[in-house]
Amino acid sequence: MTHMTVPDTVLAELRTAASAATDKLATNINGYDVGERLGITDAFLICSAPSERQIGAICEEIEKQVKTVHDSVPLRREGKDSGTWVLLDYGHMVVHVQHEQERAVYGLDRLYADVPKLDLDLPEPPTAV
Repeated sequence: MTHMTVPDTVLAELRTAASAATDKLATNINGYDVGERLGITDAFLICSAPSERQIGAICEEIEKQVKTVHDSVPLRREGKDSGTWVLLDYGHMVVHVQHEQERAVYGLDRLYADVPKLDLDLPEPPTAV
């Protein structure tokens, strides 16, 4: 079994961010315990959307819910101008909201496949009937 290093407070914020992303229909939402690998942050949240407009809406909802629930705001927000990959850096966690094509090209999920994946406590997606 893999040892988790993400503090409970950070995991709670990550779950709030994941839930907010779900509310705005983000897809392929994954959380990673990157603390031991990177040393500069505890966790990554990575999710996708098919359009720049939806990426913006997801980021706004994440910022809103994390501020409301945890009184936490990003230290910086990068990529807003391009809109195809927005990064919200909270210090203790980093949220990557990527266009589906950007995600396929840069493959962050592949780069961090060897770190523990976090349980985001999200509802199971509906199955096709």
